[in-house]
Amino acid sequence: MTETPVLPPWATSWPVARLATVGTTHPHIVPVVFCEFRGAIYVPIDGKPKSGRRLQRLRNIERDAAVCLLVDAYDDDWSRLRWVRVDGRAEETPTTDAVAAVLRAKYPQYGSTPLGSSAIRITVDRVRSWRSQPGGELSADPRGC
Repeated sequence: MTETPVLPPWATSWPVARLATVGTTHPHIVPVVFCEFRGAIYVPIDGKPKSGRRLQRLRNIERDAAVCLLVDAYDDDWSRLRWVRVDGRAEETPTTDAVAAVLRAKYPQYGSTPLGSSAIRITVDRVRSWRSQPGGELSADPRGC
């Protein structure tokens, strides 16, 4: 079974996104690495140094599963600006071998950084995108830039 891609090809290959979660008093946003797998977005909880306590993004997701993932491409040539935003519901889930393989293929750094046993899985509710065009119009295709 082939899943319809959520992200346009440029965004799938982009190295970093921003993950926004709902905090108790204000939004919480952090840069993250990610991959798309079988119609969902995965953000690993890897072995890079952490503060020692449970990550704020995970605590926020436990309280309110609503999240937003933004992938944007900046260019000094503003006619090439573009972004795609995924709104969805998140949950912490074990990192499957299949998701780990996709992440390792995208990020060679996981050859020396432990991947970790869990990830944030985003079930996509809505995808919005924009690209710079004459007049700043939205892309006709809401899934692609």
